[in-house]
Amino acid sequence: MNKAISSSPPENDRRNTDVVTADPEHISCMLQPCRADSDPNYTGIRRLLLSRKPHASLLRRKDWRCNGKGYVAFRNYINRPRNWENMHTASHTSTPQSGNWMQSLGSIGQLSLLLEGDSWSTTRDVQSNSQALSRSASVSSIASDSPHRKGEHAYSFVGMHCIFDQCKAMVTVLKFGHMSSDLLAYGASDGTLTVCTVSEPPSIIKQLTGHSKDVTDFDFSLSNQYIASSSEDKTVRVWDISKGICIRVIYGVSAQLCIRFHPVNNNFLSAGNSNREINVFNFSTGRVINKAVFDSEVTAMDHDHTGQFIFCGDAQGSIYTVKMNSHTGHLSRSHRNRSGSKQKSPVTTVQYRTFSLLSRGPVLLSFTRDGNLSYFSVSFEIQGYLTIRCSLKLGPRLHSIRASFCPLLSLEKGEYIVIGSDDANVYFYDLTRPKHPCVNKLQGHGYSVVGIAWNHGENLLASSDFGGTVIVWKRAKTK
Repeated sequence: MNKAISSSPPENDRRNTDVVTADPEHISCMLQPCRADSDPNYTGIRRLLLSRKPHASLLRRKDWRCNGKGYVAFRNYINRPRNWENMHTASHTSTPQSGNWMQSLGSIGQLSLLLEGDSWSTTRDVQSNSQALSRSASVSSIASDSPHRKGEHAYSFVGMHCIFDQCKAMVTVLKFGHMSSDLLAYGASDGTLTVCTVSEPPSIIKQLTGHSKDVTDFDFSLSNQYIASSSEDKTVRVWDISKGICIRVIYGVSAQLCIRFHPVNNNFLSAGNSNREINVFNFSTGRVINKAVFDSEVTAMDHDHTGQFIFCGDAQGSIYTVKMNSHTGHLSRSHRNRSGSKQKSPVTTVQYRTFSLLSRGPVLLSFTRDGNLSYFSVSFEIQGYLTIRCSLKLGPRLHSIRASFCPLLSLEKGEYIVIGSDDANVYFYDLTRPKHPCVNKLQGHGYSVVGIAWNHGENLLASSDFGGTVIVWKRAKTK
């Protein structure tokens, strides 16, 4: 056997460098050269195994191409975790398409076969049952041989709750209603705002049209009766959801980039623009009450729960604390802090939270376009002073991708953040694990994931992508 294996290939095969027609024995001899002190039996067996490996891989790639699947599908298949067969994070409940439910699969084993053969197509057409089934089976947890990388049960998902895919443009921002578990709205780059419900059956309530350019941000009023939206068309619009009409248009001189209702006094409406300002409008009259000027265009903002402070981020990566009078709407800058990014990258997310496990008090989350995630503690005793607690450096984003806090579970759990990504996945990070922060990911989008939002019950997670698809994920129940 050894003699036959170690014999030299013909001279014509040596000169042939094509992978398809190359002699596998010649490849194996190059990978495993024979040394004088090596065991001839071991060398022969090793060469035999190496000669079979490229041939088997070539046949597998041919099989994937014949079935209409591309390189991305083959890469995902060969890079799957070793214990992938034992992971039970695939969807096994209900699989909706375009806001309707379909019959679920019978077993997790069937879902495993679908997940193994999923091509991760980038098509936006989810009308066929096969694509909807493959999407529902694409909820996977990141796991490896290391015990620190196993998926957290707290953020396991059982599949897709519903899908909205009627929008033909990038969904730039999406939010659930104030203290609502089923009211969802999202704005797109074509200027439209869509209000829908995710309760059974999921359906679209109103389609709000009026903006001529991208919807950059919007916010619900306390009663969820109105929506205030900002746009790159330099206008702020106020919408009556029940009637589906625009009741007020506030014209500006620059693009309006972020907007918030005051959490206590809903007659105040704050909007940040590309003219380096935050304007406070009177909701009833539309007039400007007060404004504050910053060093760069204001790209993201959020209120604290008392309404005393506005936390905003600009295009250079700075985070500001602005004190606001809840009675008069007067603004005064208090503190400025860098988001932790070395480069001047725009802030895409500023989100406030009343309590955190890490700081045992109020915290602020910021995310920049270059992938820098920063986590601040907020001190109300020192006029909203920010102290950075930790930061996480991720890869830069091509789009203005947003991040969000994850639901607060218990004192034994870590601090979780969910972020979209340009690779069409939704990632979950635990800030208490600096070496292995990624604990889970959701796969199902065909384009870059841009928007992220939790509902009030924190059992549903909505994500939107560059292609206009909105997926509502259903979180697994926890004890």
